[in-house]
Order: sequence, then C-alpha cells, then structure tokens
Amino acid sequence: MRGKRLIGVAIIAATIPTAAFADDPRDPSMRSADAHARDSEQTRQLNLQAAAANRGPRYHVVRPGGYEDADYVAASRDHDRDMDRYARSRAQYEREMAEWRRAVAACRAGYYDACDN
Repeated sequence: MRGKRLIGVAIIAATIPTAAFADDPRDPSMRSADAHARDSEQTRQLNLQAAAANRGPRYHVVRPGGYEDADYVAASRDHDRDMDRYARSRAQYEREMAEWRRAVAACRAGYYDACDN
C-alpha cells in the first residue's frame, strides 16, 4: 500500500512543475521571435478548433408524445393563441372586479343606487 502511495506522489510531483511553467515568460525555448510566432499560431489554431467544436446544438430535444416538427409548431401556435386569449380574458375580469369593488364601496358609503349591481 505504501508503494502505491509513493508512486502516486511521484507522479503528481512530476506533473506539477510542467503545469506551473506552462506560461513561464522566462522559458528559454521562447526567447526568439520565431518561437513566439509559432506558439501564437498554434494557440490560435487550438482556439479555432475549440470554437468549432462548441458550435451547434449540444443536446437533442425529445418532445413528449413524439411530436413531428409540423405538429410541434402547430401546438406551439395554438398555445400562444390560448395564452393571448387568457390574457385578454384575465384583463376583462380584472376590469369587471374593479368596477364591482367601486360599486360596493359606493353602496357602503351611502350611495344606494350603486347597490343594484
């Protein structure tokens, strides 16, 4: 058991210095302008590859009930229409309730002709 632990510690100790000096400005291999240009170009290429890999959908949407695209679009359109209808209905309800509350307040204040509502 102790031998495995020592091997693990040795591996970690060997990898830490390379990670720590990855961007070392005093790196002797990066002293020339050509080395900097090569490194910059390699970094640019890696960034382009990473950006290309990140484009596009990362998941596939599975719709409940196995909707086809046309069915999904129609259902979505119906839902939007129903939500608009609900919003109009709710606004009408709120207006009627506000009118009723005003009538109740007027009735309680002694304006008995408002009590007929």
